[in-house]
Amino acid sequence: MNIHRYKHLEERFLPRLTSTQVRDLPKEDALVILPIGATEQHGPHLPVYTDTILAETVLDEAFQHLSKDANIWTLPSIPFGKSDEHMDRPGTFSFSFDTLRSILLDLSRSVHANGFRKLVLFNGHGGNIDTLKLAARHVRIETGLMVFIINVGNLTIPASIISEEEMFMGIHGGDYETSLLMSSYPEWVQDDKLPKEVPMLADKSKYLRFQKGNFAWTIEDVSVSGILGNAQLATKEKGDALYREHGREVASCLLDILTFEISELIEHLPIQVTEAGSAK
Repeated sequence: MNIHRYKHLEERFLPRLTSTQVRDLPKEDALVILPIGATEQHGPHLPVYTDTILAETVLDEAFQHLSKDANIWTLPSIPFGKSDEHMDRPGTFSFSFDTLRSILLDLSRSVHANGFRKLVLFNGHGGNIDTLKLAARHVRIETGLMVFIINVGNLTIPASIISEEEMFMGIHGGDYETSLLMSSYPEWVQDDKLPKEVPMLADKSKYLRFQKGNFAWTIEDVSVSGILGNAQLATKEKGDALYREHGREVASCLLDILTFEISELIEHLPIQVTEAGSAK
C-alpha cells in the first residue's frame, strides 16, 4: 500500500499503531476495514493495479468526510484478488477462489481475536464479490463477527457524469475507471492508447447481463482489447466528480455501519401464532 500518498488514509491506518495502542483501542464501538483489490490487466491504457488503487483512493476520499473522533480503522490492502477471468492476458496475478477465501477467513479471525466486533470488506474488483459473500457468511457463523461488504462498483454513479449507456457495458477499463485513474494517478494512464470496445451482449440477449452475473465469461470471450466500454470518453474532471460523490456515499455507509447492531433487527416480543400454526 502506498500509504504516504493518502494523507487521510494514513491517519486511519491501524498498523501504524503499536501493539499496546491496538490493545487499548475501545473495541465495542470500533469498525475495521479491509480493502481488497486486484492486480490484473486493464487494457493498453490503465495500470494492472487499477482495482487496488480504486479501493484505496475511494476510501481515502471517504475519510475526508469523517470526524477524526470516529473509531474507524483500516488494515493494509490485499492487492490481489480472484482474477482468473483475465489470466490469459499479461499483467494478471490472481488468487484462486480457495486461496482468497482462506486469506479472508484468516484475517477475519484475526480481527475477531483482537477483540473487534465489526469488519468491512471494502472491495475494488467485481470478480471478488461472490468469494467475499461466501467468506463473510462463514465468518459470521463461526465467530459472531459482524461482517459487511462495500463494493466500489456498486456505488452511485450519476448519469450526469457517466452515461447510462456506458455504465451498461463499460464495466472494465471504460469511461468510469479511466476517469478515476486520470484524477488520482494521471501519470499511470496511457492517454495515447485509450480504447473503445463494446460487446454485442444487448443485441444478442435480452436476459444475460454482466451486472447480474448470470453467465460465466472470460475476457477472451467478450473483448479483443481487454476492456469493456469507451475509455475515450474519460476525463480528469469526471474522475474528480466521481471521487466527491463516492467519498460522501462511503462515509455515510461507514457511519451507518458503525452504529448498526444486528441483534436489534428482531423485536423481542412474544410471537403470536394463528390457529393454522403460522406465526404473525
